[in-house]
Amino acid sequence: MSSIQAVIFDMDGILIDSEMVWQRSREAVAADLGKVWTEADQHKAMGSSTIEWATLMKNRLEISAPIEDIIADMKKRVLTQYMEHLLILPGALEAVHLAASNYKVALASGSTTQLIQQVMAMTGLDKVFEAIIYGDDFLHGKPAPDIYLEAARRLGVAPAQCVGIEDSSNGIRSLKAAGMVAIAVPGADFPLPAEILQMADRVLPSLESFSLELVESL
Repeated sequence: MSSIQAVIFDMDGILIDSEMVWQRSREAVAADLGKVWTEADQHKAMGSSTIEWATLMKNRLEISAPIEDIIADMKKRVLTQYMEHLLILPGALEAVHLAASNYKVALASGSTTQLIQQVMAMTGLDKVFEAIIYGDDFLHGKPAPDIYLEAARRLGVAPAQCVGIEDSSNGIRSLKAAGMVAIAVPGADFPLPAEILQMADRVLPSLESFSLELVESL
């Protein structure tokens, strides 16, 4: 008998195929400056809070503009791509609805508040999640556990009774730091290193493999 009472989803790379959107946007910012944004840079940024990735970009690309301008520019670039074509990952919406049929469900995303709200409205998931935790509300993003601990608190469930679903190294580290069960769903474009896969309690090829039986087995 599973002791799991809640399922908490990440957004970027789990529900929507957005990691490449973020990477392309950061590469474009770098190109405008005559510089290069690398895959290693992208891995560091994935899952981090807005302030953290903006600071990383400012320092890495030696951008003279203030942090606020970097954030505004990135939000505009990413939102434009979302509005043109939001790529929902296979099995994502079904997994959230299935989880919600038997467990408390929440979203814990390091993305910016405006982008999360837009995606939630476009997918209808704003009516499904019992709590939506915005990365902008936290000084320390993933891999710090803060965002997941807040999700558990908002759901009224002990962290040990929560399972989180993540695609990034920072996300898996955040879940384990919070004392939660971790399901890794690595994206094809951003494979996880072996040590991160070993930290995860389960590894799925996609959310099409998600099931209530899986959660009950954890």
